[in-house]
Amino acid sequence: MNLNQIHNVFFIGIGGIGMSALARYFKTIGKNVCGYDKTETELTKELQQSGIDIHFEDKIALIPQDFYTENTLVIVTPAIPIAHSQWNFFLERGFQIKKRAEVLGIITKDTFCFAVAGTHGKTTTSSILGHVLFQSGVDVTAFVGGIVENYDSNLIGNGKTVTVVEADEFDRSFLHLHPDIACVTSTDADHLDIYGDKASIEASFAEFADKVEDKNKLFIAKGLHLKGMAVAVNEDADFKAFNVRIENSQYVFDVQTPSEIITDIRFSLPGKHNLMNALMALAMASSYGVHSEDIKRALASFTGIRRRFSFQIKTDDLVYVDDYAHHPTEIDAVHQAVRELYPGQKVLAVFQPHLFSRTKDFADGFAESLSKFDEIILLDIYPARELPMEGITSSWLMKKMTNPNVKLVSKNDLIHTISNSDATVIATIGAGDIGELVKPIKKALLS
Repeated sequence: MNLNQIHNVFFIGIGGIGMSALARYFKTIGKNVCGYDKTETELTKELQQSGIDIHFEDKIALIPQDFYTENTLVIVTPAIPIAHSQWNFFLERGFQIKKRAEVLGIITKDTFCFAVAGTHGKTTTSSILGHVLFQSGVDVTAFVGGIVENYDSNLIGNGKTVTVVEADEFDRSFLHLHPDIACVTSTDADHLDIYGDKASIEASFAEFADKVEDKNKLFIAKGLHLKGMAVAVNEDADFKAFNVRIENSQYVFDVQTPSEIITDIRFSLPGKHNLMNALMALAMASSYGVHSEDIKRALASFTGIRRRFSFQIKTDDLVYVDDYAHHPTEIDAVHQAVRELYPGQKVLAVFQPHLFSRTKDFADGFAESLSKFDEIILLDIYPARELPMEGITSSWLMKKMTNPNVKLVSKNDLIHTISNSDATVIATIGAGDIGELVKPIKKALLS
């Protein structure tokens, strides 16, 4: 497909975090962009403010007439049901219809592509990397799965020659990409509804890793069973962070690369997992030839990502953090970060499970991770693309937890329940629509 011949791009599921980055990109390069989504959100409002037309009803009549031409590309998200009438309208008329991953594959094929893979850390690592490259003057466009606070967008730059993309393992999407430099941050079991077991996931990551011909351009978290440049914190590796300390709520650390030692790097995102994400981005940028002083300057100026340990309230009396974590390993990372920053304080975690299948597959892990917090509030499972599974509920998950200080609460009662807690640190956690509750929770806590 030649994207130069495409004039119109219609998105079915435009409000998704990955889809919206593509929508911004096509708008930026001068295409007519329009789309459908089921629900209005803060993100769809931002897209509308940028001049993108969005509707929220699945009606063929809402597709603009000028999109009925052969130079229209239709991009569809996997979350859309097969009975969707607009999707079927385009299918029946032979329009070019692609998944988001396929379109990213087309875009990256003719650019120098950095691809960030891993079951955890993709969004943060790719955001840091995109920021480092952009601030260092590289002609880059970075498509990321979160709103980067430095840019208030999930699209960084508008370069023509270099791209940064998240290499998403869901549905084996990352096999559409053409990476020149890549990393793998983790290969934990996830998406078992797609893969079936951990061995199949690891095989898929190995297939992705094989797409990088030069293994000096493939960066691997130390301990993974893949061949590449090892990256680690406080362990021997090709890229090693060491002498890690905390000064003024920031990490300060040194890095040993194959060719030099970079000292006194400053990075403000809390949690050891974020230290590893920053190190991975440093390794990739360094291998591309970005000067170490430029990398240091960019890392120091990176302010974070919306819904990735994002501070909503930060006072002496109360801290409120919001995070996208939706896997036990990610919840453990949130717990580690709050305990490191706020030792001895009472921590309340509010968790919305994401997907019935994921809740079923990792129930014991969720129960163990959540039980580490002092107090827990559970919301009902957010279904996303799934239908309910018999017996798989938040009440069922709650019974597996060892901490008795847990409540199952409806969304309507959530703010009242949070307000009655005496916890001094509050964390909302989850990948569903809990993100839409962050502003009203913050408003209530500040009132």
